[in-house]
Amino acid sequence: MSIAAETESAPLLQARSLRFARNEEEIFGPLDFSLHPGDVVLIEGDNGSGKTTLLKVLSGLLEAKSGSVLLHGAPLTLAKLSHQVALLGHLLGLKLELSALENLRFATGMGGIRSGITPQLALASVGLEGFEDAPLRTLSAGQRKRVALARLLLVPAALWLLDEPYANLDRGGIDLVNRLLDHHARRGGAALITSHGAYAFTSGTPRRIPLRATA
Repeated sequence: MSIAAETESAPLLQARSLRFARNEEEIFGPLDFSLHPGDVVLIEGDNGSGKTTLLKVLSGLLEAKSGSVLLHGAPLTLAKLSHQVALLGHLLGLKLELSALENLRFATGMGGIRSGITPQLALASVGLEGFEDAPLRTLSAGQRKRVALARLLLVPAALWLLDEPYANLDRGGIDLVNRLLDHHARRGGAALITSHGAYAFTSGTPRRIPLRATA
């Protein structure tokens, strides 16, 4: 069954009149957009336009000034986040003292695991076979990013929120991100991503959400 099949009639994610302000200064909004199963959408904007902030609002880490966020047609709640939404931010959320494999096992203990995959298979899928027992502190920035990408493969979240997923990756890593996004979309998932690079897409032309920096 598709990972997004539970509510076919409603968008997987929907934002309605979404605004965010910091110290009374509006950062973005109002925004109205939706993501359906199979969508991968690029958030565009200069530095300071609120791209990272938008992902934090959508993941429940920040509270919007006004508006609403719906997941599968129902209001987004913190209880839904760990199993239905996966956030990959600038801080990867990995423990440097643990091995790559231990980090992935910790993640599946918190958020569950998708059927048909194991932490070992996920590491192999991102090019880290043989690094299972390597402590994170011994890995390069690009390898640590690959561990975080392996975590995305494991969790059963239909919605991916990816902040600069191409950062610290070489061309092979960039191609890897594109393959993972394409596979996730084909499985019925959706992703909202930010990127400063021109290589932020898989096949075809991505739909875009433009953000403008406030004066």
